[in-house]
Amino acid sequence: MGKSGRKTEQTPIFESWGRYPQLHADLIPLHWASDFPLQHAPAALQLPVGLGRSYGDVCLLENGTLLHTPGMDRFLHFDSATGMLRCEAGVSLQKILDFAVPRGFFLPVTPGTKYVTVGGAIANDIHGKNHHVAGTFGRHVLRFELVRSDGTRFVCSPIENPEWFAATIGGMGLTGLITWAEIHLRPIVSRKIDFLGDQFHGIDEFFALSLDATAEYTVAWIDCISTGRNFARGIFMQGDHSETPGPLTPSKEPRLTFPFDLPEFALNRFSMAAFNSLYFHKQLRKQKAGPVDYEPFFYPLDAVLHWNRLYGRHGFLQFQNVLPHESGREGMLEILKAITQSGLASFLAVIKFFGDIPSVGMMSFPTPGVMLALDFPIRRDVTFELVDRLARITLDYGGRMYSAKDARMTPEQFQAFYPQWREFARFVDPGFDSAFWQRVTGRRPIVA
Repeated sequence: MGKSGRKTEQTPIFESWGRYPQLHADLIPLHWASDFPLQHAPAALQLPVGLGRSYGDVCLLENGTLLHTPGMDRFLHFDSATGMLRCEAGVSLQKILDFAVPRGFFLPVTPGTKYVTVGGAIANDIHGKNHHVAGTFGRHVLRFELVRSDGTRFVCSPIENPEWFAATIGGMGLTGLITWAEIHLRPIVSRKIDFLGDQFHGIDEFFALSLDATAEYTVAWIDCISTGRNFARGIFMQGDHSETPGPLTPSKEPRLTFPFDLPEFALNRFSMAAFNSLYFHKQLRKQKAGPVDYEPFFYPLDAVLHWNRLYGRHGFLQFQNVLPHESGREGMLEILKAITQSGLASFLAVIKFFGDIPSVGMMSFPTPGVMLALDFPIRRDVTFELVDRLARITLDYGGRMYSAKDARMTPEQFQAFYPQWREFARFVDPGFDSAFWQRVTGRRPIVA
């Protein structure tokens, strides 16, 4: 990149896990906390990025400098009596599990992939299947160090610089670089999860199962393709960590890799409908119970490396929203009907109740209500129009969308979903920026 910060022929292209949009940026690997601020600060703006598992443009910055943090991967301290772990921000959840599980501990909150850094988990205030009982990841962060682009360093916690603590948790990496963090792990005695799966037909059965559930972890897969009597059918899954002691061995590395980009025609309504039918009927009985390993329960997609290639070279969009309980049923029915009517298929669709445990992050996504997340292959004549329509429905029903998964929100929608954004903007590091932040503050157009 030249001194002006403009793109050159050598500037590489980077993409998020959804592979859309693709933007140019320089990548600078960080290996130790002392690597930042950079000795020779670039003329371009900067943005921390971990393993790139955000789905939209929150981890991208056109013609900027991405501060690549996975090299900051040291464990700094562990208290086996309390489960307190201090580590650098580039440590992945996978590495924590490999370290913690043999010692009888587990993550307090985990998303659907373990290939996420601690810094990314904080910056996006990730949530998991136990949100209704544990809240978001940020609630289990004890403190962290934040470094600003001018070299200022300070420790943030609920009592030390609490306003910076709240702004950085869910702050999308914009408040500065997290160098290390302390998180509180939870004890376990086995790798096993006591699993219970229930087939359901229709949104009302899903709501009934959610209200009756007593397990720590709950989530449902929902069929967003079938119509008629199979409309909104699915499998409601719940589980608890087994209380029967068992082996606490680290996980094996995945053996499968998706080898190439699927051609566009491979993912169509008929192939996805066939998959959904097989997935629903894989459970031969209406109810299934028994112990399962935590890997397929929490991380089924992690078993196949580069699984995002199945959507083809154009990538995919994820739509993830939450609607308040009082409008959730009607809103979700309208969204599901819009999806089935569009002819655009999604087979990676999950629906879940969020609890009422408040997030500590100023810009955190979860709020009490019902959450839906879907992946759509990018078909430029229909996908953008559908996702934009779903965003409008979300706004109409008083919900919000998840910044970490978004690539389409308009400034008006974002500012309605997150009216506290102006307060948050006061904490944004003047040397940091992102394509997402430029888009939702009206400084960059939505990529077509």
